Amino acid sequence: MNPDLDLCQVFAKHVAETRFEDLSNEAVDAAKKSILDIIGVTLAGSGMEPAVRGVADVVLDAGGRQEASVLGFGGKIPAQSAAFANGVMAHCLDFDDQTPWGAHPDSTVVPAVLALAERKGKVSGRDLITSVALGQDLFVRLRCNVGWRQDWNLSSVVGAFAGAAAAAYIHGLSREQIAHALGIASMQSSGTMQVIFGIGSDLRGMYAGFTAQGAVMSVLLAQRGITGIAELFEGKAGIFNVYFSGKYEREKMIERLGKEYLGGSMLYKAWPAVGNVHTYIHATIELMKEHGLKPGDIEQIKVFVGDFHQRMCYPLELRRAPATLVDAKFSLPFCVALAAARGQIRISDFSAAALLDPEVLGIAEKVIPIEDSSLDWKVKIPDGRMEIVTRDGGSFARLGDNVPGSSEAPMSWESIEQKFRDCAAVAANPLTVEKTDCAIQLARDLESLEDATAFLNAVN
Repeated sequence: MNPDLDLCQVFAKHVAETRFEDLSNEAVDAAKKSILDIIGVTLAGSGMEPAVRGVADVVLDAGGRQEASVLGFGGKIPAQSAAFANGVMAHCLDFDDQTPWGAHPDSTVVPAVLALAERKGKVSGRDLITSVALGQDLFVRLRCNVGWRQDWNLSSVVGAFAGAAAAAYIHGLSREQIAHALGIASMQSSGTMQVIFGIGSDLRGMYAGFTAQGAVMSVLLAQRGITGIAELFEGKAGIFNVYFSGKYEREKMIERLGKEYLGGSMLYKAWPAVGNVHTYIHATIELMKEHGLKPGDIEQIKVFVGDFHQRMCYPLELRRAPATLVDAKFSLPFCVALAAARGQIRISDFSAAALLDPEVLGIAEKVIPIEDSSLDWKVKIPDGRMEIVTRDGGSFARLGDNVPGSSEAPMSWESIEQKFRDCAAVAANPLTVEKTDCAIQLARDLESLEDATAFLNAVN
């Protein structure tokens, strides 16, 4: 590849030239799982997160051309507005898929792609799969090879480009237009980790809506001849120099580009909470089960935490008793307490009632964070370590390894299908059993569909 070309041009060529036949079986399978998974958690978000009602009201009241569906609520609106609403709902429960290194591509990629697929019409299942696989691949290449300091929110900073690339493919843009779309998408490449670390903001669950909307808009503008940024990534004031102080690994970003599609590594969540807490949830559930413990047996729960996990523990009083569902999903004490009280966590367990449950809040008061720098988040999310001390003097410790949904214990198709059923059942307008079964089967057979509208109809 020409080293003089900015990576924007390199990635645009890659997107333009990729075909379904280039994808590995793993990349195809991951894209299909991600499409079903994101639609499922979007449906669940419509019914389980109160804040999204305001978003739905805004976009549905505004109306406009009936191009794409608002999942869970029904009705069609302009594609960019549908991408915004569905992107908000896709991440609002923190139940969407993620890479093994953290961050969420598909709550941006899938809503953007689906909105443009509906707008365009007669998009094949193969093209739908390929677009998502491209977005996932680009996201991983960028996410893993920049000098991140837990400052920028990579899900939105990187997701803007992954979403634009995927959306550009589904819309059939040329190589030149794809490069322009990536440049235009940089206007939505933003957001810091304070939106994640802070307390009381609905935006933590909504950021993917902005990047999904931006991805659709960038594609529509590029198609109309709007130009982007020639040296988008590597220019003097390009993305890498401004956002990451020039610390990026170009060679790793393009290694086996077009030959290996890295979306095959995507992970699917077993529990609706921030990915970094799953290791502690799993350890809690297993300790309670292995030793026959009951909530009343607990004297203290020690959670050993690295840099990122500390953010989920402080201010300790507020983390022990979160005021909103969004905050609850990012609270290590609350999630551990919920797991200890319930013995499992289901989507229905994260409810307004749970925030006031005296048993859960009582256990959360007993969760003690202990700093452990060996658990700092370098690249891959570290396995958490915890210890339960009982009233009778017992002590039981465990490492949160082999977590359901992790690389060591990935979710099967059957598990993802059950997750979809659970999610579809709690939508603002729940899917019927027949529609749910139909959607699952169509997702399984997506590459055989000449017109993916049949799949989209099944979930609307």
